Amino acid sequence: MKTFKLGGVHPKGNKLSSDKAIKAIGLPKTATISLIQSLGAPPEPVVAKGDKVKVGQLIAKGNAFISSNIHASVSGTVSKIEDTLEASGYRKKCIVIDVEGDEWLETIDKKPNIKLEIQLKKEEIIAKIKEAGIVGLGGATFPTQVKLMIPEGKKAECLIINGVECEPYLTSDHRIMLERGEELIVGVRILMKAIGVDKAFIGIENNKADAIKYLSKLAKNNLGITVVPLKVKYPQGGEKQLIKAITNREVPSGKLPIEVGCVVQNVGTAIAVYEAVQKNKPLFERVVTVTGKSVKNPCNLLARIGTPISMLIEEAGGIPEDTQKVINGGPMMGKSINSIDIYVVKGMSGLLMMPEKESKRVTPSNCIRCAQCTFICPMGLNPYLISQMTETQNEAMAEKERVMDCMECGSCSYTCPAARPLLDNIRVAKNKVGQIIRTRAK
Repeated sequence: MKTFKLGGVHPKGNKLSSDKAIKAIGLPKTATISLIQSLGAPPEPVVAKGDKVKVGQLIAKGNAFISSNIHASVSGTVSKIEDTLEASGYRKKCIVIDVEGDEWLETIDKKPNIKLEIQLKKEEIIAKIKEAGIVGLGGATFPTQVKLMIPEGKKAECLIINGVECEPYLTSDHRIMLERGEELIVGVRILMKAIGVDKAFIGIENNKADAIKYLSKLAKNNLGITVVPLKVKYPQGGEKQLIKAITNREVPSGKLPIEVGCVVQNVGTAIAVYEAVQKNKPLFERVVTVTGKSVKNPCNLLARIGTPISMLIEEAGGIPEDTQKVINGGPMMGKSINSIDIYVVKGMSGLLMMPEKESKRVTPSNCIRCAQCTFICPMGLNPYLISQMTETQNEAMAEKERVMDCMECGSCSYTCPAARPLLDNIRVAKNKVGQIIRTRAK
């Protein structure tokens, strides 16, 4: 089996919900749909207070090149458009819909049959994906249509589908591969057609042997699609690490995967592409893993965008008494939220409830110069040095040490014997250096 070479760690998987089938959760009384659900410029509302909307109806349009459309996930009346608390801890503009039923747009094909024949042309596929508001569902939320627009002078040689899900606890992608494999394969073929390649690789770590076996069987009947079993290693789900593991190509510092002829998409994104192109269904729901060692019923829930996360937590048995932190995402790259009064967004792959004994921070001590963080960094950085540059406010040195290459995987903090806040400091440095770079570009 393949894997990437540089760095990496092996945290315990804790895939507590891997055997739990996806369950559709009920509709909320009110859906609060954030307008900040992708990288790039926020979309502009195209509805007003008092408007009636149906499921799948466009409610905010992304007009910038890097932006994404937003659609109603419920049917009802727009009650307000206002700033509301969201997962980042900030208040951002949201469209609030009072739910009055579940009436879908007539153009959406709700039939359960799987449509195998791809009738749209390349340009039509990309347009349909843009119209449907699809973003990367692995967490990055980059608008998918932009990824599929190959820059002039570049050439895509292969498509890589990310089924790694190396983040501990999360199992939504695993369940998607097992339960919706046939649709996934059609989605892969659609993406291949969109970027004009005849090769696709589906990378899956070996702790998902059932998914490897099932998708390998389906791929036999689809020329050009290969399932690639991978060794279990974190953060193999990172684009550059996955490309290295599967193709042995290295994406240069500061460059994108297309530099080495690759386009990477998540399995959830491929399913959303299938639904958009074959079923005319916009992205208004996603699978969220709700889990934790003390959680009564770890599960994988299909939830509409805008559903209160309290509903998902309740479905999993409520918040355990020993919970100290609720994390949006997994324990390595996820971020703690300060309130459960937030709502499902496109990039929400999981909710992790961590007990106090595991989530409480250890008091940091002085760096012992063991260089362990450097050995395990999958990007070949010097985390201890960048962290030190943050503390001394030396942004110029942090930029020189390639702080912007950091993928924020958390491997450095995970392995540090002195419990230094390495990732925290690096995130601060990235923010400051990013501001400097943007100012310099003006």
